[in-house]
Amino acid sequence: MRKPSMRTIPLAFSLALSFGVALAQTTGSSGTSGTGSSATGGQAAPAAQPGTGARNAETRKDDKLARGDRKFIQEAAEAGMYEVEAAKIAAGKATDPAVKSYASMLVDQHSAANNELVQLANSKKVELPAAPSRSKRRDVEKLGKLSGKELDQRFVREVGVKDHQKDIRKFEKASKDVKDPQLKAWIDKTLPHLREHLAAAQKLPQSGADASAMGNRGAGKAGGDLDSTPKGAATGTNTGNKTGS
Repeated sequence: MRKPSMRTIPLAFSLALSFGVALAQTTGSSGTSGTGSSATGGQAAPAAQPGTGARNAETRKDDKLARGDRKFIQEAAEAGMYEVEAAKIAAGKATDPAVKSYASMLVDQHSAANNELVQLANSKKVELPAAPSRSKRRDVEKLGKLSGKELDQRFVREVGVKDHQKDIRKFEKASKDVKDPQLKAWIDKTLPHLREHLAAAQKLPQSGADASAMGNRGAGKAGGDLDSTPKGAATGTNTGNKTGS
């Protein structure tokens, strides 16, 4: 039985854009005005994901693409949309200028990677999700309701550290498992940037790297009560030198 067709990319683009604007009204169209990324020389970030690629609704799936490859593309696009929307909020509302700059860099670089993935998906006839998953949409909503230092810390620990650690693990596995050479090339191109993003987040004070100096809780529990610090992350954030995975 033929699986019901999902929305086309232009509609997905519209939905993702509306989603981001509604949740981050204070960020403007990109959440980066006046906060240019060092990686792009201050260039405004691309519009909300999943990008500008267009495809016809009547095109059929490319039967030559492995199921695992197709699933990874869809999951990577979904994660990319979420991280861009969360970063837009932080770029517009963060209190610490360093967090603002980091968030702007994520918007720029993840948007570029997402747009490349959309073009790849179009060429492979892969239908992309119109928006992040329900749970990730809730995460963006929660982030958008925060302000001040609480927002800075939540963004750095959740998106900068936790989500990038997850991304790196998935990309490393996919680099070994995917069959399509073009997809593998995109993964291998994107993976070093994810590692750089994680390393940059771990160097920010909000990552919990200074948790050991907060009282006599014991080195083993520094930051251990944070749901945003995955297993093994305490050592990485305390040194500020590891790139995860």
